[in-house]
Amino acid sequence: MKTVSLKAARINQVFEKFQKDFGGDLRKESEEHILEMDNPLAKGLVRGITFKGGISYMEFDVEFSEDLVLVANSPKYTPICFTYCSQGHIEHSFGRNGEKTELENFQTGILTSKTKQDNVLYFAKDVHLKMIMIVVNPVKKLNEEAHLNQELQKLFFKDNVADNFTYVGSYNLKVAEKVRQLNAISEKGIARRLMTEGLVHLILALEIQQHSDDLKKSATKESSLTAKEQETIRELSLFINNYPEKQLSVSYLCKKGGLSPSKLQEGFKLMHGTTVTDYIRDVRIIKAEDLIKNTDMNISEVVYSIGFISRSYFSKIFKAKFNCSPKEYKDKQTAFAVSA
Repeated sequence: MKTVSLKAARINQVFEKFQKDFGGDLRKESEEHILEMDNPLAKGLVRGITFKGGISYMEFDVEFSEDLVLVANSPKYTPICFTYCSQGHIEHSFGRNGEKTELENFQTGILTSKTKQDNVLYFAKDVHLKMIMIVVNPVKKLNEEAHLNQELQKLFFKDNVADNFTYVGSYNLKVAEKVRQLNAISEKGIARRLMTEGLVHLILALEIQQHSDDLKKSATKESSLTAKEQETIRELSLFINNYPEKQLSVSYLCKKGGLSPSKLQEGFKLMHGTTVTDYIRDVRIIKAEDLIKNTDMNISEVVYSIGFISRSYFSKIFKAKFNCSPKEYKDKQTAFAVSA
């Protein structure tokens, strides 16, 4: 078992310490720190970035060859940590001898602690872990950028005093979808930073809503899906996104995923807030908008390339979503290209 102590507060110090203990190549791209590892101890990557208002985001996509204990203690700060595992699991305790709490894949987790408290994370060997962590450090400067931070302090610190608190929420596939979108960002520079920051705030909102719903014991029926079934829903969602042109039916997707129709619909309602049929339609419309905007295909070619049979039906739902017809949208793109 390997033990790593982390007392750094700034994200650059955290990554320098990680590189020292785990090895690997560390680089910085547009304020984002990226540590890639491929050695006997660890394989994968850790990336992280700090935004205004004291909010930092870290992503772990890594597998360790031996059990790892990470002891984190930041005596100057009492942060709020929002955590989510999309693959694998992780354990936490307050101090080395404290009771362990496990966070499984697809579960949301929120953590706060007393000042100078050791927070211990346990990484199991030979487990491929995909986890994100959003850390909200307290800020004293009153300005618009710090407003969200201050609201979170009020929400989770009783009487403005930090205390040990761990919350492990219900399974949440909506967060998994936002994490997938984070991982799919291909843009560079300021565009990547802005997209990442936007999705991080959406994940924060989803985790806070999950916490609120669980506390209120919301009337919404708790999901009966197992973790394996939820993973199947995620895989089917990716399949639909990758092959929008296929004539996909509920029965076909049930057979492909080994799920009953009720389980399939429950999973899509949980992850996407919509039915399977509506999700397929929305994916096709978004793909169509991309093709109209970025290719020379005419409208008919676009319609048939994404699996629609009726051009009139396509035009109707396109206009409902974008408030203009496909032809009007195409004409605007052409006019812009000419004037640019």
